[in-house]
Amino acid sequence: MSASSWSPRALLPSRDDYRGLRRSWRGDVVAGITVGIVALPLALAFGVSSGVGAEAGLITAIIAGLVAAVFGGSDVQVSGPTGAMVVVLAPIVVSHGVGSVVIVSVLAGVIVLAAGALRLGRTVSTIPWPVIEGFTVGIGVIIFLQQVPSAVGVSGAGHSTNAVAAAVESVMGADWPEALLPLATVAVVTVIMLLLGRVSGRLPASFIAIVVVTIGAALLGVPLATIGELPHSLPLPTFPSIDLGTLSGLIGPAFAVAALAAIESLLSARVAASMSDTGPVDADRELVGQGLASIASGFFGGMPATGAIARTAVNVRSGARTRVSAIVHSLALLAVVYLAANVVSVIPLAALSGVLMVTAARMVSPTVIGQVMRSTRSDAVVFVVTAIITVSFDLIVAVGIGVAVAAFFALRSLSTASGVHREELAGAPEPGDERIAVFRIDGSLFFGAAERILDRIGAHDGVEVVVLRLSHLQLIDATGAHTLTELVTALERRGVTVLIKGIRPEHRTLLERLGVIDSLRHPNHLFVDLEPAIAHARSHVGRTAAAAG
Repeated sequence: MSASSWSPRALLPSRDDYRGLRRSWRGDVVAGITVGIVALPLALAFGVSSGVGAEAGLITAIIAGLVAAVFGGSDVQVSGPTGAMVVVLAPIVVSHGVGSVVIVSVLAGVIVLAAGALRLGRTVSTIPWPVIEGFTVGIGVIIFLQQVPSAVGVSGAGHSTNAVAAAVESVMGADWPEALLPLATVAVVTVIMLLLGRVSGRLPASFIAIVVVTIGAALLGVPLATIGELPHSLPLPTFPSIDLGTLSGLIGPAFAVAALAAIESLLSARVAASMSDTGPVDADRELVGQGLASIASGFFGGMPATGAIARTAVNVRSGARTRVSAIVHSLALLAVVYLAANVVSVIPLAALSGVLMVTAARMVSPTVIGQVMRSTRSDAVVFVVTAIITVSFDLIVAVGIGVAVAAFFALRSLSTASGVHREELAGAPEPGDERIAVFRIDGSLFFGAAERILDRIGAHDGVEVVVLRLSHLQLIDATGAHTLTELVTALERRGVTVLIKGIRPEHRTLLERLGVIDSLRHPNHLFVDLEPAIAHARSHVGRTAAAAG
């Protein structure tokens, strides 16, 4: 969509969102119910793991999933609580308390909404693939480590916000051998999910595993910690109370959550678009939808939401064609709240940990890791650095540093691909040609390469005329243009006449503004073609020789 044809209406729902619904509604309904079954244990588990409770995870899946489905920019995206968001929220809960999540959800939603309104959706395409994969692996490792306390029957182990430290504290502080019971539960869930995954990828393995373990624990009377009582209806929306002191302390976390929500949602939407032919993704509208989803979720006491890659993939594979499937997914979860809250409340927490551990392990793909590590050395470094920083420090910092490292290697590669070459003069040799130097500058003349390239030109002695060929120059920035001006000025000061040939139209304005052309001895020293430039250089050398004679 061109800038001239774009209007704010493009960010709003329309009848076109449901084109083809008459033909696809049955498939959409089936897909929505399927995704709802898959989403139920994940929503509960992510709510518990983040520290805000299973109720908040369920509310987020219902409210945010519905709002994002209606207002988002993808026809098949499914939104709700995700593992990556849990990784960010858990430290916020530890530092600021459970009540802070509602405020962070609303603030982050406003930020994401503003990003969509400002049409910043396309910026996610600037994130390199090794950064995304390193980020994903790091998230998988953190989610797995976050489940260790529940897996060994420890609640609230220590106060560390670092997943590695918290996992170690939990294992050291567990009550052995009683901890073997929740560990066995995790093992049973893992085995069931892996076996069902081998039988058929369409089976809701996590849902079946939780049902089996919950029934087994109840029949055998196994003493396991459970989710606990859940509400039998949705709470009424309320505006969170915010004071300036609390607000100032949560602005930073809100921006981190917003950045993650935007990145993960747009990546998920891109994956969905590559899996189906339901139409392109409107990145800006997707941000608007996700922003509204997090705001609405916060008003109902939920968590910030993002597009969920795994649930979106299940939605597409189940035959979804329109956003009705994501709407049905939310309604199916709503039915659970009103009809089955008592049943859900007896699910063992260790069973949810098992589900998340398997989910986290599947995020770490040995095939993808092998592909990245075998690609190039710089990409492998970017991948490893991003993954390590994600696990050790912070998700958003990891993405920022990963992009910075990737940019460094890209600039270094671009710099080494740029060069300057001295060329032989065309035509039959003439007396004085040895005092003429023709240099062709290739590639890019930017801050990373300017000094190196131009030092080679300035190092030639015994030359009276230098011809600079710029027609092969693809990119030049302010540093390159400024350095070029300094070179021309220095050569002219040494008595070397500089001729410039072939300035590209897109570079001319910059070169004029930074004085490259004005630094030439005469306006006639600017040429379009090489032959007249060589002829002028030879004439200049001839006149100089005659004057010396």
